Amino acid sequence: MSEASKNPGAMGAMGTIMMLPGACCGAWIYKDFRGYFQDKGWTVLTPELRHHDQKPGQAADPGLATTSLTDYVADLTLAIQALPEPPVIMGHSMGGLLAQLLAAKGLARAIALITPARTWGTLPSSEDEIIAAMGLMSTGPFWTQAMDPVFEIAAENSLNCLSPERQKEVFAQFVPESGQAIFESMFWMFDRKRASYVNPLNVDCPVLAIAGGSDKVTSATSVRDVADKYLEQATYLEFSSMGHMLLLEDNWRAVADACSEWLETI
Repeated sequence: MSEASKNPGAMGAMGTIMMLPGACCGAWIYKDFRGYFQDKGWTVLTPELRHHDQKPGQAADPGLATTSLTDYVADLTLAIQALPEPPVIMGHSMGGLLAQLLAAKGLARAIALITPARTWGTLPSSEDEIIAAMGLMSTGPFWTQAMDPVFEIAAENSLNCLSPERQKEVFAQFVPESGQAIFESMFWMFDRKRASYVNPLNVDCPVLAIAGGSDKVTSATSVRDVADKYLEQATYLEFSSMGHMLLLEDNWRAVADACSEWLETI
């Protein structure tokens, strides 16, 4: 962890960016981005989501199974309220959904959504997304369980644009995820609490939505649907040859450059 991450009161010349990981991931996914933005003069915070600060291969915390998106948001809200001013919030995958939920509470200076998970009311837009949802439903009541990542599924979907060697290296760092949180995101129509609901009218900050054209987890069409919710305050970018793990793929620096250039415009 950087000195800036240890001291959230410290402010870089450019301000503060809080980087949120997605399902089954931790702060490690932002290793390259953290160094890149620190070099640009930003204070970078990379918090771990609740019950995610564990070693790969370690059994899931008993509380993870029923941890809700609202729990993640509550923890992050406290962290943001301890800062001198709202940060830019960058979120990957499920972290992109959390970034929108936080922005709707007025807690973000701007949000950068990298292959963000769908919010309440957004339907799957690709065959891959539909197949993934059907596969989950066939496993039984997964929403009551901590879900262990499966290499074959990850390699085919989220890691599809990485080399076989890199797939194994990245997957080795995955940790279990809350079945409840995944249910709230993917099967929002059955969630009476509407945990993934974001009122776009409450998001009054600039929005950047970045898609990977080869993403099998969150299609480019789904990311564009997210951007369209925010009308003129949103910027949509697509990297046609990249997949879901834009942060870790060979061309990650181009994505970082795009985020940096966008931040300069706001």
